[in-house]
Amino acid sequence: MPCCPCRIGYQDGQYVLPPLPYDYNALEPLMDEATVRLHHDKHHAAYVAGANAAAAKLRAIAEGQVDASLTTPETRNLSFHVSGHILHSIFWTNMSPTPKKTPEGKLAEAINARFGSFEAMMNVFKNVAAGVEGSGWAILGWEPISGQLAICGAEKHQNLEMPGLVPLLVCDVWEHAYYLLHQNNRKAYIENFVQLINWADVEQRFQEATC
Repeated sequence: MPCCPCRIGYQDGQYVLPPLPYDYNALEPLMDEATVRLHHDKHHAAYVAGANAAAAKLRAIAEGQVDASLTTPETRNLSFHVSGHILHSIFWTNMSPTPKKTPEGKLAEAINARFGSFEAMMNVFKNVAAGVEGSGWAILGWEPISGQLAICGAEKHQNLEMPGLVPLLVCDVWEHAYYLLHQNNRKAYIENFVQLINWADVEQRFQEATC
């Protein structure tokens, strides 16, 4: 397997919306078609459009075509939209209608070394997802400074708790991810999400992050 980051969301100098790796209704009944369609085609697509708009504006600023006073707000826009695009691109591939249920190999060894067991890690992950204030994400990632796995919560998209953390598994807890089916029951949504986790995808991301 090649040792390189996944770039399915960028092509020919533009951020692009990757197609879903399954049908809109493939995750039912745990995740409903209406939510998946709205989430992917509207919300995720809006982050892609926002990222391209902010990048274009920053290029224009750099070339002297636009007032430099817009640098700070456009930099913030780029951070917000690109962070959302990246995390959503991971989120869709982290799920599968026919998932591998548990990790194996080196990822399983790393989980046991860091958390003691798979069950303990999942307990931490679900509690972090439930505890994110407002909107955001739960993230299991590879922390390169310590050389071990870490779990953190991220508010909004860009406010990651650990700069440099390589996301491997992400759970979107913005209300648009679950409100049509689960309404305000975030914990029920999280329990459904973890049943859809495709550990084969997480293993691949772990291999790429640690090679």
